[in-house]
Amino acid sequence: MSSNRFYGTFDFKQMQPPKRQYDDHRNPFQVDRDRIIFSSPFRRLQSKTQVFQSGQYDFYRTRLTHTIEVARIARSICEYLNVRSDLLHSDFFIDPDLVEAIGLAHDLGHPPFGHVGERKLNDLMRTSGGFEGNAQTLRILTDLIYPREDRPQGMNSTRAFLDGVLKYKELQSERIKHPKGCSPVYPKNHFIYNDQAEIRQFVLDGQPPGRPLNQLKSIECQIMDWADDTAYSLHDIVDGVQARFITPQILEEWESEHTDLTEVQIQKLAELKKSIRNDYYQPRTGRRVGEYIHACRLEKDDSPLAEKTNRHRFRLVVDSPVQEECALYKRLAVDIIFRSAPLQQIEFKGGHLLGQLFEAFRANYIEPSDRPLRILAHDVHRWVNQTSDPAQKYRLICDHLAAMTDAEAIRIYQRLFEPDFGSIADFV
Repeated sequence: MSSNRFYGTFDFKQMQPPKRQYDDHRNPFQVDRDRIIFSSPFRRLQSKTQVFQSGQYDFYRTRLTHTIEVARIARSICEYLNVRSDLLHSDFFIDPDLVEAIGLAHDLGHPPFGHVGERKLNDLMRTSGGFEGNAQTLRILTDLIYPREDRPQGMNSTRAFLDGVLKYKELQSERIKHPKGCSPVYPKNHFIYNDQAEIRQFVLDGQPPGRPLNQLKSIECQIMDWADDTAYSLHDIVDGVQARFITPQILEEWESEHTDLTEVQIQKLAELKKSIRNDYYQPRTGRRVGEYIHACRLEKDDSPLAEKTNRHRFRLVVDSPVQEECALYKRLAVDIIFRSAPLQQIEFKGGHLLGQLFEAFRANYIEPSDRPLRILAHDVHRWVNQTSDPAQKYRLICDHLAAMTDAEAIRIYQRLFEPDFGSIADFV
C-alpha cells in the first residue's frame, strides 16, 4: 500500500473496524476481490440470464461468464492506462486488483430472467422502495453476502470498493417526480434504496455540492462501466450470430431501415457482415476488445471529491469512433435480439413468473390469513415473520426473489401453481 501514492487512508477506510487479527499478505482491495469470488451470490450468476435464458444454449454467455469478461477487460484497461498515461507513474497508479474486484461485483444484484426481471421487481416494489440492480448489488455487499442463521451479514468493504461499484448514488425518493395534480412518477432505474443513504454518506464522506450525485463516479467505476459496455456490446452480437438471430441478410434489412447511421457505423456494419459471411466474426470480436481498451485515456477532472481522493481527480475518455461503434452494436442487440419474438416471449414468461411468486408471498406473509403457510425458504420465512414493518417484509421477499436463479424461480413456480408438479422428494 505504501508504494502507491494514488490511494490513502480515505480510500482504505471501512465502515466498521476490521476484524482480522492476523497478518495477511493481501492488501484490502485484494481481500475485497477474493471475498466476491468465493461468495454464493457470485456463483449463482452462472444460472442467471445474460441474453438467452440459462440452459437454452450451450455456447451463450451467462451472467457469470459476462461478469468474468467484464472483470478481465476492466483490469486490462487499468493496466493499459498505468503504462500509457503520462498522468500515472510507477508509484502513482490505479490499482488493478481494486478494478478487478469492482468488475467481479458489478452484477451481483441482477435478478433472474435478465433485465425483464429487474423491471418487473421494480414495478412490484415501486411504492416500497423500488428495485434496481446496482442498488441490490450494494445491498448484497453490505447486508446479505454471508448467510447466517439469525440474519445474513455484509462484508466490511473498503470505501474505494463500494464507491467503484456504485454507478448511481441518488436515492429512489430523490428521483420520484410529482407532477401537479397527478400521481407520483417512480423512477425506472438509476437509483439506490432510501435506506442506503447512510452507506452513501460513508462512501462520499458527506454530500459534496457542485455536481449531480449520479455523475459522481470514481475512475475505477468509470473503467468498470466502459468494460461492461465493451463486453455486452461486442459479445451480445457474437451470441446473437451463433444463435442465428443475426445474419448478413438481417443486418442488410436493418440497415436499409435506418438512415441515421454515421460513416463510422456504416463501415463497422459492413465489416461485421463480411466477418459473418467469412466465418471470422469471433476472432474479429477478440481484436475489437483490444481496440476498445486502447481507445481509453485519462484526463484530469474537477470533481468536488478531488480534494479528498485521487479516485475522483480523473475521468476516463474513450475515442469517439469507438464510442460510435459501441452504440451501433448496442442498437443492433436491442432491435434484432432483445425485441425478437422468441426473447420477448421469454421475457413475458419471466415477468409473469416473478409477478405470481411475489403475489403469493405477499398474500401469505404481508396480508396473511389466520393460518399462514410456510412457503418461503426456512430462514427467509423466519426473518419475514420477525419483522412487523410491511416495507421491510416487502424488501426481504424481494431479496429472496432477486437471489433466485432462473431455474430456481421456475421450479418454485411449478411447485406452487402446477398441480402435478412436486413431491416430498423435491425437498430431500
